[in-house]
Amino acid sequence: MNSGAPQAPVDLAKIRRVLIVKPSSLGDIVHTLPSLHDLKSSFPDLEITWLANTEWLPLLEGHSQLKGTLGFPRAEFRGLLGGLKGLRWMNDLHHRCAPEVSLDFQGLFRSGLLSWFSRARQRFGLSDAREGAGLFHNFKVEVPKDCHAVDRYRYLASALGADVSQPATFLLPPGTSLSRELPPRFVAIHPFSRGEGKSLTLAQINALCAKSTLPVVLVGRCDPALIRQINVTEPGVDLLNKTTIPELIACLRRATAIVSVDSGPMHLAAALCPDQLLGIHTWSDPRKVGPYPAASWVWKSGEIAHRNDLSAATCGKATAFEDDDVDRVIAWISTHS
Repeated sequence: MNSGAPQAPVDLAKIRRVLIVKPSSLGDIVHTLPSLHDLKSSFPDLEITWLANTEWLPLLEGHSQLKGTLGFPRAEFRGLLGGLKGLRWMNDLHHRCAPEVSLDFQGLFRSGLLSWFSRARQRFGLSDAREGAGLFHNFKVEVPKDCHAVDRYRYLASALGADVSQPATFLLPPGTSLSRELPPRFVAIHPFSRGEGKSLTLAQINALCAKSTLPVVLVGRCDPALIRQINVTEPGVDLLNKTTIPELIACLRRATAIVSVDSGPMHLAAALCPDQLLGIHTWSDPRKVGPYPAASWVWKSGEIAHRNDLSAATCGKATAFEDDDVDRVIAWISTHS
């Protein structure tokens, strides 16, 4: 990719400490990993610290390209007293890592404020930052409006002099094996998303479980009351609400095929095993937020294809996943089993 960004007023070859500010969410953190790789590969002497919400630290702790991580305990900062506690936490941020440069990949008010409290001399952000985050940056990198999130973040790395000419690289931990035994070959299905209109219906989940040519392993989070209405027959396994992030990673690595609605675990699966993934997109545009690797598959508006092979007209539609689309997904699973 070519960023076309202006020359940054900093030479990272002469910088030691960099802070990445990307607190959330799961998918967004996965999208930022290639930029970390670009920066560290181009400037091996950088000591990079990543600030993320505490719940996402298992993705980053022990990462070979990071000097360390900072857990932002956002849940502890709710309410008036929590807000005061949060301000004290941020006021101490500089002493935790003392960055010379901060990189706000999030582009929201909170991340901009965190960048400012880091007291880094140079605070970089993206031109499309929202909620007034740009007020806290002293250098803004221009990014196109219609590119994928991974490419947006790599524009920031490129503006700092990193080489982004190579394919995006996602370095992720190996994961932790589950105590529960899984079938030798299975399809992992992630059916629920917090985004409105993205989740599969209970009828569609049960139809996938009943018709799949591979045993089904259900993963992800959902309302516990819904689990009692889902029928997973042996040797399939219900792991809803039962895995940590490291365990989810290990499960996805073992899967023969993966079907996921548009959510963080979908992007995690795309980074781990791209050609085994089918991502289901209803109203979201897969060109911007779909599984990034070209080998991944996408369901969009009744079509199943690689993201780059879908037309702009198809990607621009907002179409619900219907019951008869289950058979299209079952056919896709069959070709991967």
